[in-house]
Amino acid sequence: MKCPLCRSQHFYVKDPEDAYEIYPFNCSEGSICFDPDIDPSSIPAIDAETETFCNQCAWHGKYQELKQP
Repeated sequence: MKCPLCRSQHFYVKDPEDAYEIYPFNCSEGSICFDPDIDPSSIPAIDAETETFCNQCAWHGKYQELKQP
């Protein structure tokens, strides 16, 4: 999966209860791979409608809008 603007594969989602807490992940394998230092029990659920942010540019939108490679 790649960013529709810059083609990056690095993204993050925000904690729905704390807008300042983010969870970075990449999609280089074609699926979500969170950073290894993140506690898996704290990661919010991600579905097609989850607001997703690119780590490289200003793009943000729904997870389903990411481009397939």
